[in-house]
Amino acid sequence: MIAIRWILSLIFIVQMYLAMAVFALGFAPWALFSRRGAFVACHGYAAWVIWTARILCGLKAEIRGTPPEGEVMVAAKHQSFFDILVIFHALSRPKFIMKRELIYTPFLGQYALRIGCIPVNRGKRGAAISKMKADVVRGTAYPGQLIIYPQGTRVPPGESRPYKQGTGVLYQQLGQPCVPVATNVGLFWPKRGILRHPGTAVVEFLPEIPPGLPMGEFMTRMEQAIEVNSQRLMAEAGFKA
Repeated sequence: MIAIRWILSLIFIVQMYLAMAVFALGFAPWALFSRRGAFVACHGYAAWVIWTARILCGLKAEIRGTPPEGEVMVAAKHQSFFDILVIFHALSRPKFIMKRELIYTPFLGQYALRIGCIPVNRGKRGAAISKMKADVVRGTAYPGQLIIYPQGTRVPPGESRPYKQGTGVLYQQLGQPCVPVATNVGLFWPKRGILRHPGTAVVEFLPEIPPGLPMGEFMTRMEQAIEVNSQRLMAEAGFKA
C-alpha cells in the first residue's frame, strides 16, 4: 500500500510541475498584457493542483473561516508548498512577500512579479527589513491581500522557529488589519520527500487583528493566534507533539 501511495505521489509531483509549464505558457499572451490574465492563470493552476492532490493522493483541502477581501495583511503559518496554493486559491488578489531568489525560478518567478509579489533579500536583518518596507510601500500600487510568513520559512509540525520582527514593522508601516492563518498542511504534504499522505489539509483564516496596536502586543497576539490554532488543527488530525 505504501508503495502504491509513493508511486501515485510521484506521478502527482511530476504532473504538477508539467502543469505549471502548461498554464504558464498557455496564459502567457494574456498575462503579458493583463494582470488579470496572470491571476486567472495562477488561480487556475492552484485549483488544478488542489484537485489532482485529491484525485491522486487522497489529500483534500478545506478552508475554514472567512478569507479576507480588500487591503489587508495576511500572516500565515507555512509548512509546505501546499499551504501557499490553498491560501492563494482562497483569496481574490493575493500577493506574497517572497525570497528574491525565487524570481529566477522559471514560470513561477515571472508570474509572481506580474501579480505584484514583493521579492526581498533576506540577507542582513536590518537591511532586509528596510528593503521590505520600501518594496511593500511601492507594491501598494497593486491592490490586494499581502501574504507574509512571519517565521520566514517552512516549519514542519513539531518544530519551533521564532517569529521575525519584520512582520511587526510591516504591520505598523501599512496601517492595515492583519488576518492570522493557521494550518495543519505539513502533516500531509511534508517539507521534504515525495510521499503525500491522504487526509484533510486545513487552512483556517482567523479573526483579524485591528491596526494601530503597539508592535509588541501585535506580535504576541499574532503568534499566539497562529500557533495555538495550528496546534489545534494538527491535534484534530491526530498529531501529537
